[in-house]
Amino acid sequence: MEPEFESDARPGELPHSSADSSLDACAAASAADASQDALPESFEQALQELVQLVARMEESELTLEESLRAFERGIALTRHCQTALDTAEQTVEILSGKSVKVFNSGDDSELQS
Repeated sequence: MEPEFESDARPGELPHSSADSSLDACAAASAADASQDALPESFEQALQELVQLVARMEESELTLEESLRAFERGIALTRHCQTALDTAEQTVEILSGKSVKVFNSGDDSELQS
């Protein structure tokens, strides 16, 4: 069965199929769902949810829509965890007295063995 095309296309525009409209609605719904899901407050909670999400994706048969939502959530959780790790690393460097940039004084004699 071929998709039906709407006849309200303006001159110079390609007609839109009903399948295109369904995909647009699905994408909008997925984006809305992903933005409504608040990220966990802690790194540990985000990591635990990410591990559970990956296990669910590996073990079960998900629909395309469920897979896309799970993928989007996984990306958001991964970014959240990476940001938390970057922040922690910067804090450790500051507290341990390490400077963020290593400057070379030009005297490499100490580095030679």
